[in-house]
This record gives sequence, structure tokens and C-alpha cells, in this order.
Amino acid sequence: MTPYANEQVAAAYAAIPCEPRDGLLRLRELIFDVASDLPNAPQVEETLKWGQPAYLTAKGSTIRLGVPKSGGFALFVHCQSRLIPDYEMAFPNVDQIEGTRAILFTDADQIDEGRHGWLIARALTYHKKK
Repeated sequence: MTPYANEQVAAAYAAIPCEPRDGLLRLRELIFDVASDLPNAPQVEETLKWGQPAYLTAKGSTIRLGVPKSGGFALFVHCQSRLIPDYEMAFPNVDQIEGTRAILFTDADQIDEGRHGWLIARALTYHKKK
């Protein structure tokens, strides 16, 4: 497991109930794995945004991991980006999507390294089109 960036991030994960935490930790490792495979491997900053673990690069969009009010766990991206709409076009009717901001999960086994890695790679390198 990749070491936590700081004690606040570690505490945020520790505060999450076990079942969603397992899925979130799996997504966390996927973020670092995907980043390391990208050209010029961008430095991923791990921090907290709105009290939830967040991951960003110098030239990308923030990825946030958390537990939505509806339960389960989620991978959140910036809602005004094209990330989720483009993901839905590439992988129609595969995941539970919340608007333009999140993929919702109920179980860690729903995480697919291929398609969710695809979204993560795009978020870590996302540039808003003008």
C-alpha cells in the first residue's frame, strides 16, 4: 500500500466504515498505479477536500473519494468537466453514475481497473477545452 501523505489523510480513511473504506482504498491504489503508468508520470498530491481524500496533479482535475449520502462509496470528479459524460460515452450503461460528478459503487468488486483506470488517467491529465 502506498503510504499516506499525512496523518490527516490517514485519519480520514480510518473514520470511514470498513466496507466502503476497502473500496476506497482500492480506488486509491488504482489512482497511484495509473499515475505511475502515465507518460512523464505526474506527481500525485494526496490531500483532503471537504474532509475527504482527494488526488490532484499539476495539470489535471481533482479526484475525490468519499461516501455519498446514499451509501456505498464513490469516485468524484469536477462536475463542470467533461470527464463523466465522456466516460458514459465510452462505457454506456455499465456503472451507476450520479450526474456529471461521480461513479457510485456498492462493492469493491465493481471496480474495474481498465475502465475506471481510463477515467482516472483522464482526470489526472484533464485540460478544460476552451
